[in-house]
Amino acid sequence: MDLLDQELDTSEDQDFKHVAIAGNIGSGKTTLTELLAKHYQWEPHFEEVENNPYIDEFYKDMRTWSFHMQIYYLNIRFQQIMEIREGSKTVIQDRTIYEDAYIFAPNLHSMGLMSKRDFENYLNLFETIERYVTPPDLLIYLRGTLPALVNQIQRRGREFEDSLRLDYLKKLNERYEAWIKDFRKTKNSKIMIIDIDKYNFADNPEDLGEIIDKINVERLGLFNIT
Repeated sequence: MDLLDQELDTSEDQDFKHVAIAGNIGSGKTTLTELLAKHYQWEPHFEEVENNPYIDEFYKDMRTWSFHMQIYYLNIRFQQIMEIREGSKTVIQDRTIYEDAYIFAPNLHSMGLMSKRDFENYLNLFETIERYVTPPDLLIYLRGTLPALVNQIQRRGREFEDSLRLDYLKKLNERYEAWIKDFRKTKNSKIMIIDIDKYNFADNPEDLGEIIDKINVERLGLFNIT
């Protein structure tokens, strides 16, 4: 532990309450969540993948299962936010409630994979829920090119992701870039952007260390250290 870590650890109750990691499929959100949770002793909240009752059917037939999938995630992430608000620990969350509403659902609708009726119903529900949602204190956005995303998707070898199309990933990437610009303007959150083409935090401790140093700089703003 370096001097900065020692200084920051002296005032735990002033730490971030809610840290969230955002990024496209294959960007490494779960891996970074695990690594940072271990380093800072934060409580991780992971995206439901293995226990998701819709995910296999969704990737086989997005048109039929898109609405079910988005409602499922909206419910799960809202539950997580309520748990964060009611708890006392710092939580690091794998993906945010905003990504579903501003990236995945609109993308499915624009690609003709979610009907207008279902999309409008979903958005109305999200807008109702959003009134009770506070943005994360720190948002870490994992930005990656298509080759980097595809490489990591293939590397982890999830069978249900075999049918992912490049145009689907590309459209998501475009929406992520538009969303993060708007989020920076409209939400009162600290934002950190990590380029996954540059930082191999899963395999390189030095790259992870650089990310931790960046986070410590953001945490430093919470403390009165002279």
